[in-house]
Amino acid sequence: MGRRSDPEPPEGDTPDTQTPDHQTPDHQTPDHQTPDHQTPDHQTPDPQTPGPQTPGPQADPAGADGVREPEAADPPSAGDGGGATPAGGRRRRDPVAALLIGVLTLLLGFAFAVQVRSTDTDAQLAGLREEDLVRILDDLSAREDRLRQEISDQRAALSQLGSSDSAAAAALAEAEQRAEALGVLNGTVAARGPGLEVVIRDPADRVTAGVVLNAVQELRGAGAETMQIDDVRIGVSSAITGEPGALEIDGEPVEAPYVIRVIGSPQDMATALNIPGGVSATVNQRRGEVVIAPSQDVVVDALRPLDTPQYAEPDDGD
Repeated sequence: MGRRSDPEPPEGDTPDTQTPDHQTPDHQTPDHQTPDHQTPDHQTPDPQTPGPQTPGPQADPAGADGVREPEAADPPSAGDGGGATPAGGRRRRDPVAALLIGVLTLLLGFAFAVQVRSTDTDAQLAGLREEDLVRILDDLSAREDRLRQEISDQRAALSQLGSSDSAAAAALAEAEQRAEALGVLNGTVAARGPGLEVVIRDPADRVTAGVVLNAVQELRGAGAETMQIDDVRIGVSSAITGEPGALEIDGEPVEAPYVIRVIGSPQDMATALNIPGGVSATVNQRRGEVVIAPSQDVVVDALRPLDTPQYAEPDDGD
């Protein structure tokens, strides 16, 4: 049997069965009992389906104008979907917190394992005899001695390697210095340092090759390291030839005035050139002039070509 619903009365109208609280007719029935012949307009009894009893309409105590206050809405149930539920059903765990928890767990496990092992070792040692403990102590002492000896050997080897490196570095530095000195003497390396700049003037073309050669010898005797005349480097095997006014050095022609740049002790070399009867006196006798200018920065940059090596060959006996 279907449920029939009566139309609700329009808002603002008072049902016919509503009675103010101060007036109660003698024939009115209490709210919890509903006679068969009387049914509220807003409730339809259903004899087949029991349900909660709905109380009858009551008058508004605020006034007699018939206006009712709206009833409070029922709170939404969990099954209606009204509550705010996270999509995953639970909060996500912070990954940083999870990582920290994992690390702490590992550390605690490691500490526990070490403690257990230490406890086991102590328990094993406590159960050994005195002779066994003495033997273990001797083994540990012997192992310590071996380790100390290995450390000492490694330190000695390291010290020896350092000494070898120092000796090799010193030998290399000395070899480089000797090679540079030989290059300066041979004229294959440029040089720079304190020395003299000597100018021999010969306006009358009377300065011979012998006079210039004597000047070179006097400078070498005074400690000259290297020198050049004009643009020709003077070496061990240099030769000065030619006639006055047309001199040649190692086949290269040079002209007066002859400019000699020499590196060495300025004072010693100047004294050697000015000795009585020396180079300066000889040039003056030939109506020439020698000008000596000491300097702390003399550059000798003319280079000699390397000589072609010559090798001896055995005689065939012919």
